Amino acid sequence: MRFLLNAAFAALIAGASYAAPWPQGKANTDFPPAFAGQTRAEAMQSGVTLKVEPVIKGLEHPWAVALLPDGGVLVTERPGRLRYYANGRVSEVSGIPRVDARRQGGLLDVAISPDFTGSRVIFLSYAEPREGGNGTAVARMVLAPDGASVSDVEVIFRQMPTYDGGLHFGSRIVPAPDGSLFITLGERSDVPIRDTAQDMGHHLGKLIRIMPDGNIPSDNPFVGRDGVRPEIYASGFRNVQAATLDKAGQLWTIEHGPLGGDELNRPERGRNYGWPVISYGRNYNGSAVNEGITAREGMEQPVYYWDPVIAPSGADFYEGRLFPGWQGDLLIGAMRPPGLVRLKLDGGKVSGEERLDPGIGRIRDVQVAGDGTIWVVTDEADGGLYRLSPER
Repeated sequence: MRFLLNAAFAALIAGASYAAPWPQGKANTDFPPAFAGQTRAEAMQSGVTLKVEPVIKGLEHPWAVALLPDGGVLVTERPGRLRYYANGRVSEVSGIPRVDARRQGGLLDVAISPDFTGSRVIFLSYAEPREGGNGTAVARMVLAPDGASVSDVEVIFRQMPTYDGGLHFGSRIVPAPDGSLFITLGERSDVPIRDTAQDMGHHLGKLIRIMPDGNIPSDNPFVGRDGVRPEIYASGFRNVQAATLDKAGQLWTIEHGPLGGDELNRPERGRNYGWPVISYGRNYNGSAVNEGITAREGMEQPVYYWDPVIAPSGADFYEGRLFPGWQGDLLIGAMRPPGLVRLKLDGGKVSGEERLDPGIGRIRDVQVAGDGTIWVVTDEADGGLYRLSPER
């Protein structure tokens, strides 16, 4: 594996926001939005030119980045490697669970415990190989002080049922302010199993909430309900690969739609977000998704949707001093077309959208550092970890 390291972050790649808003292109559907501003929000143009600094190059399909309080960095690679970067050097962390890296599977998200400074606890999500197929799993473990290995590995969640497929694992892990963990789960894509996103006895297509030891919070919305998995917090999702908290601690998720219909949601406990009964997209062959409807009583509307898609993955709210006009804005990694999407939110709705092209490929994850820089990984065969800041 080839790496290019630059501890001083001096090597630059030319990158800039476009001088004009990106044309969104023709929509794949003719569905009317449920309310004004639900799609194609007013184009914003901040005038920012991005300075792009490569930190690590030569990564094989990196999927997630976590910034450690001591200045270290963890990066996952889908083939099953966890990389540790500190003081200008990168190494592979040993002790990582085996993964099923077929298609969209592999080693996926990494998150650090809020008490990491004392506990060194991290969480990994991955496609776990099993008899009869695979499924999303989340493991808790302790990172060694030198970053060389992990110990005390314990699987705290396994998505059920097991399925022999290679698509839609979801997999974002979000530690919540109350100490619980949110975990996003895909519905495995194929017809008819995707319909189990509406089956409350399955984990597929669900947002779940557990404690860091795998126990179930007693205040989850379906605890004690017959026929319902008590881990479930909300249902009816397709494939959420971006999830983050705003400054107030509210969870936001962004999921891949099919042909059109990528969605931004603000999940509420016990609510149903509709997939695949309602959608603002179509199947990849152009046919209708199920009944081809966008609304049904008892199912929530997305805060915002994209058609055509942006293929969203990874998100973080911006709070920092380097981009003063971006305070509180939601930054989203985009893979089609590649770039960084910025949303302005007012009163819980999207009031503006900007698209920036750093020129580095498909952005899979986004993290805002304490100094206001933006760290991203690019999901490419020759991918990398990059730091973004304003060009002075």
